[in-house]
Amino acid sequence: MKQNTIRVRNLSLNAQINLIRAGVMGANDGILSVAAIVLGVSAANVDTHDILLAGFAGMLAGTISMAMGEYVSVHAQRDAEERATADEKLRLKLDPQAEIDFVTHKYAASGLSRQLAAQAAREMFTSAPVVTAVRERYDIDPHEQTSAMGAAVASFISFPLGSLLPLLTISLVNSTWRIPATVGAVVAALMITGATAARLGNANILRATVRNVVAGLVTMVITTLVGHIFAR
Repeated sequence: MKQNTIRVRNLSLNAQINLIRAGVMGANDGILSVAAIVLGVSAANVDTHDILLAGFAGMLAGTISMAMGEYVSVHAQRDAEERATADEKLRLKLDPQAEIDFVTHKYAASGLSRQLAAQAAREMFTSAPVVTAVRERYDIDPHEQTSAMGAAVASFISFPLGSLLPLLTISLVNSTWRIPATVGAVVAALMITGATAARLGNANILRATVRNVVAGLVTMVITTLVGHIFAR
């Protein structure tokens, strides 16, 4: 009973992390996508009204596309996991020993003795054959599922919230400083989202933050140059 409770708590935590990840990435895309749009339009020497109109249109398009993208991608992942589970159920029905041998060989290859690997495989297949087979062959847990709707809602909320930063910065700062001010605000925000995403994924925080900022700077430079090319 205690082990089942721990498993439920772990699955709940993993689901929460996946939803937070969707929210962080949605905010990151909102910040950068709308920043690229308003900087490009601003560099074309158009008035504030047109800048805000372009940014708002980009925010709406990005919000819908991100939410739908998360919904579709999570469902696609779940479909693939369900297919893998069905395949393993069929393999276990046709030749259960072959699956036990596969896991035994995998454990032995990781450094366990052949005897200990075989014992561990037998015990795990006795208690949870499908879960063990799917986990060891495909590295997925059939009990762990991310909510497609939850991921979509997280993106639907976070993308426009992220978009507000470049929209407000470029509209409130005077025309002389609005481009550098927007770039500075976006870089600071990208540092936060990059570090947060790295922490959630147990990745190198410095490397992920630098990568996120560099990608953002490249994007903003390109769109600003395009805006200068088509300036009025």
